[in-house]
Amino acid sequence: MIEPQGPLPPEVYWRRRLLAIVGGVVAVIVVIALIVWAGSSSDDGSDPTNAAATDSASQTPKAPAPAPSSSSQEPAPSSEAPSGGGEHGAGGDPSESSAAPTSDASAPIENLCPDQSLSVVLYTDKPTYTQGDQPVFTIVTTNGSLAACNRDLGKNAQNVIVRSLDGARTLWSAQDCAPDKAVNVQLLEPGQQVSDDTTWSGTTSSPGCKKPRQQIPAGAYQAIAKVGEKESAPITFNVVKPAQQ
Repeated sequence: MIEPQGPLPPEVYWRRRLLAIVGGVVAVIVVIALIVWAGSSSDDGSDPTNAAATDSASQTPKAPAPAPSSSSQEPAPSSEAPSGGGEHGAGGDPSESSAAPTSDASAPIENLCPDQSLSVVLYTDKPTYTQGDQPVFTIVTTNGSLAACNRDLGKNAQNVIVRSLDGARTLWSAQDCAPDKAVNVQLLEPGQQVSDDTTWSGTTSSPGCKKPRQQIPAGAYQAIAKVGEKESAPITFNVVKPAQQ
């Protein structure tokens, strides 16, 4: 190594050379450290992000497939029960019947309206009939509860009974000669009414229609309606003889 030359002592020049060498080494170390740190920062900044994105993608739940739409959804309930059909026992009693059964009569009904929540009222189409007329009775059933519920209001669940005026003797029942097994389950909103008509031939009947049917004689009579075990209040009507020609 070249000996330092100059007016100063050699120690001064050696010390300066040593400081310059140390400064150069430190500068090189600093530059290398900066390069290494920059590379590490770049790698660390990208990998966690990618890993987090990968984890997020792998943990994102797939949307469930939409449930298939049902074509058997029940239509909105009507305020009136449909009618049609007839009584086919001896005597040809045409008795209006509900639409085709909506369910099996023996199947349990969910959210059933109990008898005590129902109001049943019976009407006649006129107060006085002539022998040979066919009185039309209208049953009006009302949901008297505070909640919607289901009730079978088909002919199988209803009945109209004609009795003597004092109620002691039954003369005719809609279920005797042509019991209609149609089921018509209705969703009844609170206070909703459903009406249904039953036509009577004006003749007597017996359970199972085992006895001959006879024309009702002139007189005053009462009738009641039943939905399940819920009975209406009795109503009265008259039957008179035809006017003499």
